[in-house]
Amino acid sequence: MFQKPPAVSSALRDSSQNGIFPIISEFTRPRLSALRPYRLGFKFEVEHQLHKRRTTKLTTRICASYNPTPKSPFRRQESHPQNVDLPEILTKKKKKPYPIPLKKIKQAARQNKKLADKGIENPLEPPKNGLLVPDLIPDAYALLDAWKLLIKGVAQLWHVIPVYACSECSEVHVAGSGHHIQNCLGPTSAKRRSFHSWIKGSINDILIPIESYHLYDPFGRRIKHENRFQFDRIPAIVELCIQAGVDIPEYPSRRRTTPIRMIGRKVIDRGGLVDPPKLSSSTNPSSLVDLDTYGATMRIPPPLSSEIPRIAQETMDAYEAVRFGVTKLMKKYTVKGCGYCSEVHVGPWGHNAKLCGEFKHQWRDGKHGWQDATVDEVFPPNYVWHVKDPKGPPLRSALKRFYGKAPAVVELCLQGGAKIPERYKPMMRLDIVVPESDESGLVA
Repeated sequence: MFQKPPAVSSALRDSSQNGIFPIISEFTRPRLSALRPYRLGFKFEVEHQLHKRRTTKLTTRICASYNPTPKSPFRRQESHPQNVDLPEILTKKKKKPYPIPLKKIKQAARQNKKLADKGIENPLEPPKNGLLVPDLIPDAYALLDAWKLLIKGVAQLWHVIPVYACSECSEVHVAGSGHHIQNCLGPTSAKRRSFHSWIKGSINDILIPIESYHLYDPFGRRIKHENRFQFDRIPAIVELCIQAGVDIPEYPSRRRTTPIRMIGRKVIDRGGLVDPPKLSSSTNPSSLVDLDTYGATMRIPPPLSSEIPRIAQETMDAYEAVRFGVTKLMKKYTVKGCGYCSEVHVGPWGHNAKLCGEFKHQWRDGKHGWQDATVDEVFPPNYVWHVKDPKGPPLRSALKRFYGKAPAVVELCLQGGAKIPERYKPMMRLDIVVPESDESGLVA
């Protein structure tokens, strides 16, 4: 890329009266930036012009070309901090923050309104226009397979690794016995001085079930409060895979061949409303048991002691694959979450069932406050305390600031013999030596 700023000319000699013709020399100096590397070179030009009098023009230019610095062939390793705090627990007396800044949401709304006022259709791309994204269909099948493997692995490890849950709150602990940290917020916690009331946990305490309505046509009729029982409730991850291209005979989905058309918020052409097909009696509902955690520990037997490390590592890999697949699909396919409760809906618009009972639900007549969902709402990590010695003494409240946390599945697989992914080590605080109870006051 050559730059040619304005030239600075100077007449060296003017002696036309003595029979010597004028020679004009131009020196051009480009304006360069000190932040970029350049190559410098000289370029000479000689121009002749014959018009009654001979004129010779000698020009010297300095040319600079931008040469970007080549990237290093060695990939820089990502550095993880030594210790990190967990995400802040949001209060239930406020609405959840928007994943997308509100300023950008308003800008997009104003742009759509301008197009609607002019009668211009929205430029929709797949899958926003109802069509599938062919490149994401294999990812949807891979996500569904990883989800099945995750349920199977957690159910097997549940038989050999003790899991405890509080009967009064949502606290879960993976160790030989429950901890003694006084952080229970249940209804009768005052009588127990905030100690937890531990009972034997289940697989749903490790994999929190997040369900969503299954829709044959996500762009069709919206679910109303009166007809909500006409639709099946299935895991939100399974519904996301179905809308991304996975074909399950028991849960059919409409596959469009022509895109929908919208002007503003109004759908002007959706290809007609189609009722879902009636399922034949030949369908086998038993093929769906692998897609849900319900009854998984009853139908899956405990593993052999020699296979526990292998199962734990496979479960850890499946957990990472599920989280990666959900993140990838949610970048394209719309998932809505309530800003007040844990309800999730997979589709372009939320349903109209009046089931929200959280903060100021009377003002909304029980309707959900829909906004874009996050990955943690569709696939909750469910953080638990990390225990360095599962058979050691229980955790205490006095040493709470020295303990770390990890997702329940990661802690379960870690005690089964799996390797810890690097991104979970900072929050588990593995490099901190837990002092004795009488030494905790002496630590800075």
